[in-house]
Amino acid sequence: MSSPVYLNALRAFEAAARHQSFAGAAKELNVTSAAVGQLVRGLEDWVGAPLFTRAPGGKVRLVPTEAAQLALPDIRAGFDRLSLGISKLQEASAQGTLTVTVSPAFAAKWLLPRIERFHVAWPETDVRLDTNHKAVDFVAQGIDIGVRYGLGSWDGLTAEKLMEEEVYPVCSPALLRKSRLKAPQDLAGQMLIHDLSIDSSTGFATWEAWCRHAGVSGVSTERGMRINNSAAVLQAAVDGQGVALARSVMACDDVVSGRLVRLFPEQRFHSPLAYYVVYRPECISKPKLVAFRDWLFAEAKFRCPDDK
Repeated sequence: MSSPVYLNALRAFEAAARHQSFAGAAKELNVTSAAVGQLVRGLEDWVGAPLFTRAPGGKVRLVPTEAAQLALPDIRAGFDRLSLGISKLQEASAQGTLTVTVSPAFAAKWLLPRIERFHVAWPETDVRLDTNHKAVDFVAQGIDIGVRYGLGSWDGLTAEKLMEEEVYPVCSPALLRKSRLKAPQDLAGQMLIHDLSIDSSTGFATWEAWCRHAGVSGVSTERGMRINNSAAVLQAAVDGQGVALARSVMACDDVVSGRLVRLFPEQRFHSPLAYYVVYRPECISKPKLVAFRDWLFAEAKFRCPDDK
């Protein structure tokens, strides 16, 4: 068995043992169940012993043999060391490049308007932005550090709270001049702009939740414009398309500049979600990572005037 096949077979074996099925391993590895089975059988032929038994019962469930169970911890440790080695190779080849992962909206509305100050302070460090809606694999994609929005827990990553935020309605000055928006009840009949960038099941604030908090009835929170990007939500409001439910960190610069107006400031609705700086704990000694982390926290101290 050649080295690449050997490594692929070990990966298939480890995944099948963890999922206790070829189907689960196949889904994780993005191959077919037949391919996983073939790799495992080839590994069994190479070691000269079976690696799995089938558990009794109606559902097919693979159980590692006693010998396989003894070998699995070393195999998993080996893959961890291999991943770390690849990460070090990627770091060595980066030559001063810092790879940062953030959402497209956070990049557009918060990070990019401020990033020049990092370049001035650290001119020898180039920043490569990886903008993605979904969580990425830091090792596989060579990510150094990122900012994520959520409850603060992600497997394999250290998470430090960067910023909390409020959620509040905003509209353009032009829309405010021609509409009667003195109290939350006046939202009835307005075009509501909904942010669908994050699943509401995570605690992400919705128009329904905001109206319930404000004690508003008679507002149709099921109607309106729906957009799956927070930056585009704010742009639609700037363009006078309706009233958006804004996240204060994203909307700060638009509110300060006057492009948007915060409505009903007496209503304070704090989001249960927050922004976190995330990185792999074993990478905290990297000077460029520490520099960017410290810069993020320094920038986060300059909050919007309405933030408390």
